[in-house]
Amino acid sequence: MNSPKLIRFFATPPQACPYLPARESISLFAEPGRVTNGLYSRLARQGFRRSGEHVYRPACSDCDACVAVRVPVADFAARRRDRRCLLQNADLSVHLNAACYSDEHFDLYCRYLAARHAGGGMDDPTPAGYRQFLIASWSRTWFIELRLEKRLIGVAVTDELEDGLSAVYTFYDMDMSKRGLGNFAILQQIDMTRRFNLP
Repeated sequence: MNSPKLIRFFATPPQACPYLPARESISLFAEPGRVTNGLYSRLARQGFRRSGEHVYRPACSDCDACVAVRVPVADFAARRRDRRCLLQNADLSVHLNAACYSDEHFDLYCRYLAARHAGGGMDDPTPAGYRQFLIASWSRTWFIELRLEKRLIGVAVTDELEDGLSAVYTFYDMDMSKRGLGNFAILQQIDMTRRFNLP
């Protein structure tokens, strides 16, 4: 039997924290080119997440504010606000698609970034950058579409791991933000995890 190959990790130098003002952050990256879906599944249990092909987690020495949330779906019970969100979005249809580029998705992504992250460095996307951010060659990734009649109003990019699903990124029509589409997407991911018989 072959022994498992060691994987190296690399820490970034301290940089401005994207979440907390006047703080610095450090990220720990898994060795590029060595990640598989199986390895990512194991690393996700330790708080790692994915951006494109890169797998990383916060590694700040004096802060632990970033927490990866894992939901045991067998124990999950919709709260009042969850039930209200589901009811408010009962007119939407949900479609599961293998991850791939489409102009329709990219257009919604561009509009979302322009509204949500104006001036933040993400608001001038390209199709190549979109693919590099959301899709990894080694990952089994789904695009969960949210549609109002035939109109695309949201996409939840979701990785299928060995023991669950992982939310990568969600973008939606900001004109419909009162619907709570981000929360609705999470509720759909929880439901899908159950349907996939994953814990």
